[in-house]
Amino acid sequence: MAVTEPAPVELPPAHEGILRRQALRESAARTYARSLPIVPVRARGMTIEGADGRRYLDCLSGAGTLALGHNHPVVLEAVRKVIDSGAPLHVLDLATPVKDVFTTELFSTLPREFADNARIQFCGPAGTDAVEAAFKLVRAATGRSELLAFTGAYHGMTAGALAASGGATDVRVTRLPFPHSYRCPFGAGGERGADIAARWTEYLLDDPKSGVPEPAAMILEPVQGEGGVNPAPDGWMRRMREITRERSIALIADEVQTGVGRTGTFWAVEHSGIVPDVMVLSKAIGGSLPLAVIVYRSELDLWQPGAHAGTFRGNQLAMAAGAATLAYVRENRLAERAGTLGARMLAALQALSADHPSIGDVRGRGLMIGIELVDPEAGPPTVTAENGSAPPPDPALATAVQQECLRRGLIVELGGRHGAVVRLLPPLTLTDEQATAVVDRLADALRAAERSPYRRAAAGPTR
Repeated sequence: MAVTEPAPVELPPAHEGILRRQALRESAARTYARSLPIVPVRARGMTIEGADGRRYLDCLSGAGTLALGHNHPVVLEAVRKVIDSGAPLHVLDLATPVKDVFTTELFSTLPREFADNARIQFCGPAGTDAVEAAFKLVRAATGRSELLAFTGAYHGMTAGALAASGGATDVRVTRLPFPHSYRCPFGAGGERGADIAARWTEYLLDDPKSGVPEPAAMILEPVQGEGGVNPAPDGWMRRMREITRERSIALIADEVQTGVGRTGTFWAVEHSGIVPDVMVLSKAIGGSLPLAVIVYRSELDLWQPGAHAGTFRGNQLAMAAGAATLAYVRENRLAERAGTLGARMLAALQALSADHPSIGDVRGRGLMIGIELVDPEAGPPTVTAENGSAPPPDPALATAVQQECLRRGLIVELGGRHGAVVRLLPPLTLTDEQATAVVDRLADALRAAERSPYRRAAAGPTR
């Protein structure tokens, strides 16, 4: 039987009309649409085609969701197989063959010491709901309610998750310093800065007059993403594990963005070798479709039936796509590939700083990369870094770079405290040629932005 080509997508006369109607109809809370005024109509791998006919290299990847890029064949085949089988697509939290395959594949990728004694809770389809579930779990298990979180953190937008994030106000969360070599809050950086941060954590927890109640849990990101792509030092991660274990505090690792090979190991906690009590997983585990879970030590499984529920816990298509993605990343060693290619891209971007004083710092792990842009001529340095003084961040330049990247067919995101960090989250299927093109286009965009009369007025965060 002859294979027929799919019919072309019917497009309106102009994509500007779609953008105009979006601006009129959608809420003021929309985010990516503001800085990326494109109308995607087709996508494959790392490439997006807009309604205007332009093509873009996507270094946002659904904020890290698309481990295999857009419409990967193994993902499409897994979804088609479920649809063609006649299986129910909505099953609440009932057991299904599709869920069994997904859970088995997921557990096979987890650190063995963790997986051998673990339970899984399927949550609502967003990572922030999984964070809420993790908080409920540890509070039920410990009988305590207070939490420990870190400066620069981002855990989601629901009430509890937002309270544990760096921009929260009026919350019952104790904020701890996250290590940061370039903008170290203690003016030390490196191992010394991380050691001071760990000592401060111990002091607060052990001082009976610190005002810090005994916490239920500590939540941390192995690499802070929205906070500016700040990798946690491995030694510091091990210290946090020791500190929490010695004080019977549950350790929650938020791997929503760092998981599934993104940082060069399948799960970012593997770099330090720690075994957390709870792992929060979403984004890439659904293979581009909505899915979120928590996996945790069985000893914590003390909550009552219905303690955390949701109508859309049983997304069969997402589980099928997720199982296919997890297996493909594992079988093709894409985590190792991300580590190798990410190191190469970091080195190339760091080399640019010799000719661009506006590049303050290049950092990251695997294919999770950040370039912090600064204004070396704007006033005195504000924070002491490991290797000298750090100029003030330049969010206006970062915005100009993002716009220039888009003109050159490259989609990038901004993050960090002041929106001055250009973030790269390409798919793990990135080729050598595409990696070179990303660096070249970014370098060209930076040169153009530096020459442009961009506003040097203070530009707030992009979100």
